[in-house]
Amino acid sequence: MKLSKGSWAILIIVLVLLLDQLLKIWIKTHMLIGEDIWFTSWFSLRFVENNGMAMGIEVIGKLFLSIFRIVASFAIIYYLYLLVKNNFKLGYIICVSMIFAGAFGNIIDSIFYGIIFSESTPYTLATLFPPEGGYGDWLRGRVVDMFYFPLFESHWPSWLPWIGGDEFVFFRYIFNLADAFISVGIAILLLFYRNTFSESFESIKKK
Repeated sequence: MKLSKGSWAILIIVLVLLLDQLLKIWIKTHMLIGEDIWFTSWFSLRFVENNGMAMGIEVIGKLFLSIFRIVASFAIIYYLYLLVKNNFKLGYIICVSMIFAGAFGNIIDSIFYGIIFSESTPYTLATLFPPEGGYGDWLRGRVVDMFYFPLFESHWPSWLPWIGGDEFVFFRYIFNLADAFISVGIAILLLFYRNTFSESFESIKKK
C-alpha cells in the first residue's frame, strides 16, 4: 500500500516520538544521574539532564524557553501542514517531520517530566508517577540526554592563551534521540534542499 505524503509525515513523527520517549523513560527509571553504560571506548549512555537548549546551553529562563519551544512547534507543524497540502517533495516533508518530532520530543520532557517523575540523583533512581508528586512544576521539567561519543581525547597546544595545555574531548556534548533527529533533518535540508525552503514560502504565498 502506497502511503500519502501526509501519512509519511505522521508515521515519522509518531515513530520518532515513541522511540525518543521510550528511551528517555528507560534511562530515567534505570540509571542514576552521571552513570555510564559503556559499549565501546568511544560510545556510552551517560545519563544527564539539562534545563537549557541543545547541548545543555542555558541562556534564558526555563519557563520562557518552554513556552518558546511550544510556540515554535506550532509554527513548524502548521508549516508542515502547508507543505503536505501544497504537495511538496516527500524528502523535504520527511526532513521537516523529523525536525518537528525532535523538537516536540524535548518539549514533552519540559512540560511533563517535572510532574510525572521523582528526582533523579547520583544515589537514587527516579520513579514514574511517584505518590508524593514530581520534582517540579508544569513547563519546568528537565530534558533527558544520554548519548556520549568521546571519539578521542587530547590537549590543547600549550601556546594557546587561556586554554593551552588543557585537556579536551571530541565529541564531549551529550545529546538525546530527539536532538539527533533534529540535527539529521537540518543536515539533509542543507545538503539537498537548500533552495526548497525559500521556494516553499514563495509557493505558499502565491496560493
